[in-house]
Amino acid sequence: MRKILIAGLLAGLTGCFRPAIPISTQPNYPVDVFYENQRPDRSFEELQKLEMTQETLVTSRQMESGRMISRGNNMQDKELLLAKMSMEAKKLGATALVNIKYTYYTTATVNGYTLTATAVRYRQEN
Repeated sequence: MRKILIAGLLAGLTGCFRPAIPISTQPNYPVDVFYENQRPDRSFEELQKLEMTQETLVTSRQMESGRMISRGNNMQDKELLLAKMSMEAKKLGATALVNIKYTYYTTATVNGYTLTATAVRYRQEN
């Protein structure tokens, strides 16, 4: 009975817990980010099409007996490439990236990532 009471108290206390520092799992980019199936709800003007490519060598963990057993694609590489692109867009004066497309490819020696998007600037609302 005592264990149930303690477990109940702990469950109640953890439900009230609010971290002092907000925890976010979403990356924070310097411009708004919209993938190819999303659109901003504001009008905008196109500034420039952007494309970035990054390649990393296939690692020994990905290979077994001369055959590839896993791809090297991971969210950190994708987010890093998008962060670089969003900083480039910000330098152009953009307020958002639209129509973002992420392509991944693998060859015998590299994992490759290509990101394409259009840098845009929101129009002033009157």
